[in-house]
Amino acid sequence: MTDCLKIQGGNPLRGSIRVQGSKNAALPLMAAAVMAKGRTTLCNVPDLADIRTMILIIESLGGVVERSGDQLILDTGPIHSNKIPEEYMRKMRSSLFLLGPLIARFGGAEANLPGGCAIGERKIDIHLSGFEQLGAFVQMDETQSNLQITVGRLTGANIRLSYPSVGATENLMMAAALAKGETIIFNAACEPEVQDLQAMLNQMGANIEGAGTTTIRIQGVERLEPVRYHVIPDRIAAGTWMIAAGITRGELQLEGVRTDHIGSLIHVLKQSGVEITRMDAETIRVRMMKRPKAVERITTAPYPLFPTDLQAQLMVFFTVADGKSIMRETVFERRFQHVEMLRRMSAEISVSGSSAVIQGISRLNGAQVRATDLRAGAGLILAGLAARGTTILEGIHHVDRGYEHVVDVLSACGADIQRTKTSLLLTETAS
Repeated sequence: MTDCLKIQGGNPLRGSIRVQGSKNAALPLMAAAVMAKGRTTLCNVPDLADIRTMILIIESLGGVVERSGDQLILDTGPIHSNKIPEEYMRKMRSSLFLLGPLIARFGGAEANLPGGCAIGERKIDIHLSGFEQLGAFVQMDETQSNLQITVGRLTGANIRLSYPSVGATENLMMAAALAKGETIIFNAACEPEVQDLQAMLNQMGANIEGAGTTTIRIQGVERLEPVRYHVIPDRIAAGTWMIAAGITRGELQLEGVRTDHIGSLIHVLKQSGVEITRMDAETIRVRMMKRPKAVERITTAPYPLFPTDLQAQLMVFFTVADGKSIMRETVFERRFQHVEMLRRMSAEISVSGSSAVIQGISRLNGAQVRATDLRAGAGLILAGLAARGTTILEGIHHVDRGYEHVVDVLSACGADIQRTKTSLLLTETAS
C-alpha cells in the first residue's frame, strides 16, 4: 500500500491561506548557517520533507537542530565532518548547497551526485567549475558518482556562469563569502531566493552586493557570526494557491505574499480574467467567477520572467480555459511529464519539442493519476479540485517535499480532499 490523495472535485475554494515560508530560500539559508559556529535561528521555515532531510544532513555532520513551531535553531558549532552521507545526497538535490559552506569552513567537502525530481538534466558542472576558479581541486571517482573537493583557502575570482543557475549562484556566493579577496559572479541568477541569501549572509557579517542583478560582488571576510533571520514567503506556493482559486472559480485571501516576487504570474492571471486585489502590504484577494480566457503564449525562463516551477499548475489552469494556449518550457527538458496524466483527465494537450498546445475544454474528469515530480503533483491536485468526479493521485511524496500540510490547507477552504492508501496495482495502472 502507498499513500495517495483522494480528491472529489467541483468545490469552489473559499477562505484564507497563510502562505508558508519559502522552501527554496530556507534550504540555502540552512546551509549558510554551517559557515558560522554557534546557534543560528531561522524563522518562518516550512515543515516539509526536504527541510527535514536537510536537518538530517546537518545532524549527520555533527550539528544540532531543534524545531519550535516555524523556527529552526541550528547549532553548527559541533560540526566536525565535511562528508555528506550518500543516502541523503541521492535523496535531495538541495544537499548541494552544503558544498560551498563546507569548503569554506573546512577546506574541502566529499559527496555523491545528488538526486531530486526527475525533470531533466541538471548538471552540477557550473557549481564545480566555479569552485575550481576559486582555487579548489575537484576530483571525481571512476564511476562519476563520488566527488572530493579540496582547497587550502579559497581565493576570489571573476566567475562567469554559463547559465544563470540559482543553485550555482548561491553556492558560489557562500563559498566566496569566506574567500580571500574579491569575487565577482557574472550572469548570476536574479531570483528572490538569491536576494534573501545575500541579506542573511550580510547580516552574518559578509560583504556582498548586487543580488537581484546579473552581477554579484563578494568581498571575502575572515569569519561569519550566527544570526536570527526571517525566511521570505514561498512565491511558488503563493502562485499555486492563486491558480487554485482561479481554476475552482472561488475566492481566496492569501496572507504573507510578496506580490513583487510573482509579477509574471499576476500578469498572466489578470489577462485570463482572474481578479486580484491587494488588501495590504502582504495580503491579496484572488477571485474568479467565470471560465478563464486562454492566453496565447507563455514561456518559462529565469526570473523575473515566468517561473518553470509554476508551469505545470498554469497548464492545468488553461486546460479549462476558453481557447488555445501555448506553453514553451526553456528551463528543463523533461518538465511535460504531467501532460500524459492530464490527458487521462480528458485534457486536450499536444506536445512538440519544448512546446505544449493546450486546447481548453469546459471540464476535466477525475481519473487515477500519478505525480512524477513536485510541481507536476501540485498541478494534478489543482486538476483534481476542478474536475468532475473523483481523482486518485499517487506519488504524493513529491508534493510533501514542497507544500506544507496540503490536505489541511485545502480542506479548510472547502476542498473535498483526503490522504488515504492505495494498492500497487493502481500504481501500475497509472504508470
